[in-house]
Formats: sequence, structure tokens, C-alpha cells
Amino acid sequence: MSFIAEIWQFLRVRKKLWLLPILVLSALVGGLVVLTQGTAVAPFIYTLF
Repeated sequence: MSFIAEIWQFLRVRKKLWLLPILVLSALVGGLVVLTQGTAVAPFIYTLF
């Protein structure tokens, strides 16, 4: 959790809040790929990209 707190502090201090949606979307896509790896849903996920 300290890593997330450090990123939030960096974004707030440096006025880079526009990076927040990019980081959140990247984390969601990464989590989706990890969770669907090796399942029957994987072929359907890969067609989206």
C-alpha cells in the first residue's frame, strides 16, 4: 500500500493528475489478462485487442 501512497503523492505534488486514468486503466487491463490466463474466456478477451 505504501507504493500506491507514494504514487498518489507524486501525482499530487507534481500536478500530474492526468496520469491517474492511464495508470488505473493499465492496472485493470493487466489484472484482466492475469485473471483470464489459462481459462476458457481467454480467446474472447484476446479478440478485443
